[in-house]
Amino acid sequence: MVAFILPANSATGGYEIENSCQFNLDAHCEFTPSSGSGSTQFTMSAWIKNAGPGGVNEDGYIISGKDADNGLKFLSGSNNGKMQFIEYDGGDNAYYIRTNRLFRDPSAWMHVVLIYDAPDSTAGDRMRLYINGTRETSWAAEVQLPQDRAHAGFTRNNVPIRVGANASGSNARFNGYLADVYFCDGQNYEPTEFGETNNNGVWIPKEANVSFGTNGFKLEFKQTGTSANSSGIGADTSGNDNHFSVSGLAATNITTDTPTNNFATLNSISARTNGVNRDVLSEGNTQSDLNNGTIGTPATIYASKGKWYAEFKPTDLAGSNSYIRIGVTSSNKDGQSLGDGNETYAYLGDGRKYVEGSASSHGSAISVNDIFMVALDVDNSKVYYGINGTFFGSGNPAGNSNESHAIDAGPSYTFAIASGSGSHSPIIQCNFGNAPFAISSGNADANGYGNFEYAVPSGFYSLCTKNLAEFG
Repeated sequence: MVAFILPANSATGGYEIENSCQFNLDAHCEFTPSSGSGSTQFTMSAWIKNAGPGGVNEDGYIISGKDADNGLKFLSGSNNGKMQFIEYDGGDNAYYIRTNRLFRDPSAWMHVVLIYDAPDSTAGDRMRLYINGTRETSWAAEVQLPQDRAHAGFTRNNVPIRVGANASGSNARFNGYLADVYFCDGQNYEPTEFGETNNNGVWIPKEANVSFGTNGFKLEFKQTGTSANSSGIGADTSGNDNHFSVSGLAATNITTDTPTNNFATLNSISARTNGVNRDVLSEGNTQSDLNNGTIGTPATIYASKGKWYAEFKPTDLAGSNSYIRIGVTSSNKDGQSLGDGNETYAYLGDGRKYVEGSASSHGSAISVNDIFMVALDVDNSKVYYGINGTFFGSGNPAGNSNESHAIDAGPSYTFAIASGSGSHSPIIQCNFGNAPFAISSGNADANGYGNFEYAVPSGFYSLCTKNLAEFG
C-alpha cells in the first residue's frame, strides 16, 4: 500500500524542531553516569521516524540501559512492528509491556513517551506508554513492576545508557530518525508536557519545561562533532552536560528531516521492498541496494500539483550503468515496473529515456558518483533529467521548456528508482533534500529547505511537508 504523509507534519509557526539524527544499524550514542540516583521514577520522550528493519532481523532499540537488555524498542521476528519496554531484575525475572499495535509506517514521525512510576499503588500504572499523546492500553504481553522497584538500567552509576542500539552489546540496533530525546531522571511527566494537539486535531511538538535530575539529558542533535562535548552530535542540552560519545555517526547523519518538516524518503513498505527479490534500504531509507527486478521503489510523499526537485547518486553500478532506472511514478502504480506502462517513467543509466514502455536515446550515460537530477513539474505534466548541474537537451525547468518528456496529467506523482532485470545489485543514494552523502556546495530551495549539490531550478522545491502544504 502506498504511504501518504498526513498534514500533521506540515505545521508552520510555534515550536520548531530543527534537526534529527539518522541511525543506520551501525550507529549509536552512549553516556555512562558517574553517579547513580537510585530513582524509582523517570520519563522518556522522543520523536521517532521508524525506517523499518533495513534488511536485518533484529530488535531496534531506541534507548537502552546496559543491564540485561533493558529499554524501549521496536520488535522483530513474529512481533515485527510492535513496541516494547522491558527490563530485567538482574536474575530471571522480566517486566515488560508489549503493544498489540504495529508501528511500521516509514513515512511519518511519531511521538513516544514512556513513564516509569514504580511507587504507583496501581500495578497497571507503573509502566505507561503513550503514542502521539494517547495512552496504549491494549497489550500483547504485560508483566508489571513490583511496587517501588528502582530501575537498574538507567539510574545506577557506571551503567551505560545507549541511544540507537542495545547497550548490552548485542545487535539490536534502531534504523531510522530520532529527534528531541528527553530522559528525566526521578521525574514523571505526562505527554502534554512535550506535545499538544493543534487546531486540526493533530499531535505536534511542544517546547517542554522539565527537570532532568541526576542522570537526565536532552539530545537535540544540533551539532556535528564526534566528541562527547557541547559541540558533538551527542551534546546534552539539558544543562546537565551529560554528553554522549558517538559510534558510527558523522555530520551526514544530522538532518533537517524532523517532526515539524518531514522529508520524503524511499518507501520501505512499497511492493518492491516487500517482494521476493526485495531491495535493501539503508541510510534512513535514502539509499537502496537494488536487487534484480524492474519494479520501482517510490518515495513516501506524492504530490498532485507543484514542482519538485531531487538528486540521485549511484555509488555502485554493479558492472553496468544499464542496470539502473531513475524516474517518476504515479500513486496508481505501486508494484509496476518503472517506465514500462502508463503513469510511470524512467531514465536508463546507459543514456536512454524510457517513457511508458518505449526507450529512446537521450542525454548521456550515468557514471559512478555522478549527481543525476530530476525536476518533476506536476503542474505542467513534464519531467526534466540531467547530470552534474546540466539538464539534457537544453532543458529549462524554470522556463517550462525543452523537457525530457511529458507525463500523463491527473494523478499524484513522486520520484522512484529501480534496477533492470538480471542478477545484479546497483546502489543508489537519493537526496530529496536530506542527502545521505556529503554536499560540497550546499543549495536550498527558495523556501530555504533541503540541501542539494546543485542549484534548485527556480519555482521547484524539495519534497517535504512544509513545501507540500504550500504548493502540493
